[in-house]
Amino acid sequence: MNQPLAGFGLGLRVEHYGDFVETRPAVDWLEVISENYMVPGGKPLHYLDRIRRDYPMVMHGVSLSIGSTDPLDRTYLEALKALADRVQPAWISDHLCWTGVDHQNLHDLLPMPYTEAALRHLCDRIQQVQEALGRQILLENVSSYIGYAQDEIPEWEFVAEVAKRADCLLLLDVNNVYVSSVNHGFDPHRYISAMPRTRVRQIHLAGHENHGSYLIDTHDHPVCDPVWALYDYTLQALGTVPTMIERDAHIPPLDQLLAELDRARAIAARHANVRDAA
Repeated sequence: MNQPLAGFGLGLRVEHYGDFVETRPAVDWLEVISENYMVPGGKPLHYLDRIRRDYPMVMHGVSLSIGSTDPLDRTYLEALKALADRVQPAWISDHLCWTGVDHQNLHDLLPMPYTEAALRHLCDRIQQVQEALGRQILLENVSSYIGYAQDEIPEWEFVAEVAKRADCLLLLDVNNVYVSSVNHGFDPHRYISAMPRTRVRQIHLAGHENHGSYLIDTHDHPVCDPVWALYDYTLQALGTVPTMIERDAHIPPLDQLLAELDRARAIAARHANVRDAA
């Protein structure tokens, strides 16, 4: 079963292990990349166990490949469940995408075609995964750079329908919505407004690279002002949702990420004050 979790978190990265062990910074929870700890031993698991004593955690994967036509990797699912038994995460998430086909891993998060056939395929596989793990999972919207000629509905309608039909939850990546909106020319507010409020369990905020006519989701920059503005709109539309900052490259000292997290807290507090005054 998924557990209650609230507040503001960070992605746990090797560069900050010492900070979390020695100074225990004011972070409400941590997100760990599942595959980094699906190992038989060593320093990653040592630090995971040590830091887990002080912080609630959620698990976030990159290898489920829920949208692939390959059979589900049952060995992977067994290892994922074993890690969850060890960590006792509030929830487990992965991406609404495929990462390979014909047993070839392309090492990228590739978008789905937004079709009725893809919906049926996804929902069946999501239900199998949830049965194997014994819990609902969260699926994250990915950023994209090209679309499929076969697409039948907008991405936001597809994502909402997946959550409804498969009875799963959503990890809403606000940065990914913004990146894709620039790359494809749609209104990001329309995307956010289409998200089912009761299904969105977590929010990601991150940075990207701006190449002028297109954006690339890199997680190697601070959150930019347009994404902060879209996060503000997201909380207005969906209410308070547990939120975290992702940084996967050019990782700065922890205090810089804590400052970004404080900005997210301030936006959420402003919305809470408005609701209280209403």
